[in-house]
This record gives sequence, structure tokens and C-alpha cells, in this order.
Amino acid sequence: MPNKPVLSLDTHLLASHVNDTDLSKLQPNINHVLESIEKKTCQGNNFLGWLDLPNKMQSQLEHIKTIAAEVRERSNVLVSIGIGGSYHGARAAIDFLSDPFLGNDKVIYLGHHIGTDYTMSLLDFLTNKQVYVNVISKSGTTTEPALVFRLLLDRLKGKYSDDELAQRIITTTDAGKGVMRQITDAAGYRSFIIDDDIGGRFSVLSPVGLFPIAVAGFDIEALLAGAQDMADYCLDNNDVLSNDVLKYAASRYVLYQKSKTVEILSSFEPAMQYMGEWWKQLYGESEGKDQKGIYPTSANLTTDLHSLGQFMQEGSRFLFETFLHLEKSRRTMNIPSVKGDVDGLNFIAGKTVDFVNQQAYQGTRYAHADGGLPNMTINLPKRDEYTLGALFYFFEFAVTVSGLLLGVNPFNQPGVEAYKQNMFALLGKSEYEERRAMLQKKIKGEE
Repeated sequence: MPNKPVLSLDTHLLASHVNDTDLSKLQPNINHVLESIEKKTCQGNNFLGWLDLPNKMQSQLEHIKTIAAEVRERSNVLVSIGIGGSYHGARAAIDFLSDPFLGNDKVIYLGHHIGTDYTMSLLDFLTNKQVYVNVISKSGTTTEPALVFRLLLDRLKGKYSDDELAQRIITTTDAGKGVMRQITDAAGYRSFIIDDDIGGRFSVLSPVGLFPIAVAGFDIEALLAGAQDMADYCLDNNDVLSNDVLKYAASRYVLYQKSKTVEILSSFEPAMQYMGEWWKQLYGESEGKDQKGIYPTSANLTTDLHSLGQFMQEGSRFLFETFLHLEKSRRTMNIPSVKGDVDGLNFIAGKTVDFVNQQAYQGTRYAHADGGLPNMTINLPKRDEYTLGALFYFFEFAVTVSGLLLGVNPFNQPGVEAYKQNMFALLGKSEYEERRAMLQKKIKGEE
């Protein structure tokens, strides 16, 4: 029997919108989806490599940890260059596991946008630093990371000899094809491999995520252990009422059928902000196609209760909410008593700040439910690598089931190419002349 999952799902505040009868009616569909995943006959079945990553990566752990230790010893900073799935997972993990202000500045990020000020500031920041670079790109032709790698390489060539620079650049790319593989082999860079059957947004448990997470000093063995236990749990029980991963996927599907078309991932823990960013890509790219899908957004509470809270409480009722709830903070801070009680807060003196945050969560979820905003909660016992690995796999498996229930391929993203084609045309890339002329007319208002 698999270990009891470290995460738990609380759906009791969905009761007036989703009940056991609704979920049980989906059991035949769930069974069909699970069988198609197991037999690898589902849509996008050539991208199911992520299913086995927690086990598959065991043989590469020592190699990853050895190079990560070298980076930590010989540099001040690792520049992680990537966008989308090549970026979100590692940043989500490192932010989730780090202590703010006391924590982690070993890994910094480039290539996830084309902002000039950010890029130049980062390059200037590196002037007096010892640097390693990890370029994460299966193809090597994605514009944003390819562009900033060119800029960074130009800057570092004045800092290191060719041999030393080759030692300090590590790529994560395809095993045998693509521009980045050609660059890697020609320059003699070391590399990690992205397997062909793993898409970017499902790659956090591969070297794409594991290497920068290890450089940041975190336990990637524990991360994979949590993911493996969650994988075993996902596949051990196909009952939609008792398997929390299936219940989450099915509840979302039922809510979508009832015109709840936007999901808000909310958390009261600042360290989870980039988990929301990773989740938005995973769910947006996996489900949003064929004019279908739930729009994923996120909220950082209590901050956003003072901006979005009014809409969430009383606005249009096309929303539902999933809380990521951290059951206990790492540290304890007691609230002091103040003579004269000038701020009126002596009624909570002696209690902990975490206690206040927990009551804010409880108050919010019941207020939102009473206001007609259905919500459920994924409970996390603590912020550690094992819990995070379980959470990553929970969301990956759930979105696969959810996408297949919708009847879409959860593993492709054809719509992402549209902006790229327009950008290439406007930049003057050859073979885009007709598109460029059409776009220029639109920009001038002629069409």
C-alpha cells in the first residue's frame, strides 16, 4: 500500500455546488481516463514521461548533486535562463522552500521576458560576481532565452577565458537535436537532458527543475520522495470520492459545467506566490484550448483581500476558489501587549501572528462561501521538500485528468505560437514578409 498522502483536500464548502452524487456520476468517465493514462492511449500520450519521473530521476541524482555542489563552491550566483516551464517550476520551488530575507539569492533568473531595464541591471549586478549559467531550452530557438543568452555570453566573454567560460555554462536541452544541442556540443558545455516525452510545464521534477533547486541548497531526494508517494497514491485508488487528486479534478469539472469558469488559487503564505505562477501555466496551457477550459488566476492573501476581495465577495458569480493552506508556519512570534491599547489590538495580545493568519484564512473561506463563491482547500502540513514534491505531482496528475475529462489534449499548446509568428514578422525575419505587411497595415489602422 502507498504511504498516506501528506496533502489533504477539504471540499465541504463546495457542498451546495458539488455533491457526492455529482462526483459519482463521473466515475465511469474517470475510469476511462485513468485507463487511457495507464495504457498510454490518451490524447497526447507521447508526452507522458513525467508520470515516471520521481523513479526515473533516481539514477541521475548524484550527478545533479555533484555539479550543483561545484556551482555553490565556485560561484556567487547561478543565472538560470528559461521561460515558461523552464523557469516557473524552479522558481516556485526555491521561493516555497526559502526563508524570505534570510534565505536564497544563489539562483537568479533571466530569459523569462525581454525587459531591457531588468536585463541590463542583472548584467551589471554580475560584474563583480563569480557566475555559472544554466540555459534551459529544448530547442534553443525560443526568442526570450536565446536573446538574453547571447547578451550574457557577450558580457561574460570579457570576464572568463574560453575554457573557463565553457566550464561555467551548463545547458539543459534535448539529447540529440535542436540548436541548443548544436551550441552545447560545439562549445563543449556540460549538459542535462530533457527527454522527448516530457513537456516544459511538466518538467519541474526533471533536471529542468532539480538542478537549480539543488544549487539553491535544497534536498532534491526528499522532493522526489514526496512526488513518488503521491504518484503511488494517484494510481492506487480510482474512487473519485476517496482519492483527493481525482476529487479535485472532478470537482473542477462539475463546477465548470455549472458555469464556474475562473479558478482562483489563493494562499495566505507569501512563499507560495510563485507556486501560483507555476500552477497558472500548468492549468492554463493544459486546459485552455478548443474554446474550452477554466481560466486560472491566483491571489495572495490577505494582501489581495484589500484589492480583489470586494469582487470575490460580491462580484459576478463565475468564480470558484482553491486555497493552498499551510497548517503551521516555521517560526513563532507572539503579539505583545501595549499600554493604553492605543491601536485596539490588546484583545489578541499573547497570541501568535500565525494564529491570527489562520483565523484570517478561516474567516475568509466561510465569508466567500456565504457570498456564493464556492471554495475548497488543499492542506499542506509544512513547507518542506517532501510536501512540495507531493504538491507538484498532485497538480500535474489532476490537470491531466481534468483536461482529458474536458476532451482536450492536456500536453500541447498550439495557441502559444500565434504571438511568436507575429513577433517574428514584425522583427523582419525572413519568410514572414506577407504576414509583416498585413500586420503593419493593422497597426496603421488600415485594416
